Amino acid sequence: MSRLRKALEEYLAVRRAFGFKLRLAGSLLHKFVSFAEQEGACVITTELALRWATQPEGAQPAQWANRLAMVRHFAQYRRAADPRTEVPLQGFLPYAFRRKKPYIYSEDEIARILGAARRLPSWKGLRAATYSTLFGLMAVTGMRVCEPIALDREDVDLARGILVVRKTKFNKSRLVPVHETTREALRRYARLRDRICPQPETPSFFISEEGTRLTENVVQKTFVKVSRKIGLRGPQDSHGPRLHDFRHGFAVRTLLQWYRTGANVERHMPELSAYLGHAHVNDTYWYLSATPELLQLAMQRFHATGGRSS
Repeated sequence: MSRLRKALEEYLAVRRAFGFKLRLAGSLLHKFVSFAEQEGACVITTELALRWATQPEGAQPAQWANRLAMVRHFAQYRRAADPRTEVPLQGFLPYAFRRKKPYIYSEDEIARILGAARRLPSWKGLRAATYSTLFGLMAVTGMRVCEPIALDREDVDLARGILVVRKTKFNKSRLVPVHETTREALRRYARLRDRICPQPETPSFFISEEGTRLTENVVQKTFVKVSRKIGLRGPQDSHGPRLHDFRHGFAVRTLLQWYRTGANVERHMPELSAYLGHAHVNDTYWYLSATPELLQLAMQRFHATGGRSS
């Protein structure tokens, strides 16, 4: 193992000990170190970092800037042990990240997604049930895709209707209560799962037909297939409505219901933030600009109350 690779393992271990997951950053930084090794470099330099960061020619400038920022953080750590290390300056790739505009699924689109998932080919008869239940759970709870696939059976309390989401983003855990109709859907899936696969290889609540835990990559690929099948994406489209947009849709529908029923949105916002597992309530306020209807209702409430919280 090269010194640079060993330093990377130490850096990732330290950051993860503080609660950072670093899934993408860890993967990309390993690629950066491989690039450096191929170039015969044992020290991080600005020139090396820039060449690697801008390597994907068809990528958006913001992606280049993000890749360089990952190397910059690693270089700052490495410089303490190796003074030869160069830390790329902040302004070399001055491109700001822009949050993607969320796609808010209609009720009909959600029904079509779940219908297509129920028709997925399945040699044991479990795959279709797994994905239709998984996608349905994401739609009605706004959970991140990594959260339901990480649920173990002991995390799903069907008697009380509570899911225990453990140490996800920012190393936080939370309780997610679900409606009785959702509990019944989870019960049906659990009965079918246990009948088809009575001795799985994993304690995971959602399992593949081989009895293993689902992976985020496979779940994302399956969703792309389903969305293409119902016309949400073209046959060859690599971009389009995402699984993560279920999360946006849940938040927007909740806010719309509160505004329409005259609820005190300001008072309830921390509740929604906690339910979604946001690190800060400001992340939840971003959804106010997600749809024209929601923004209009928020502005009407603002003017009706003279700018006071409501």
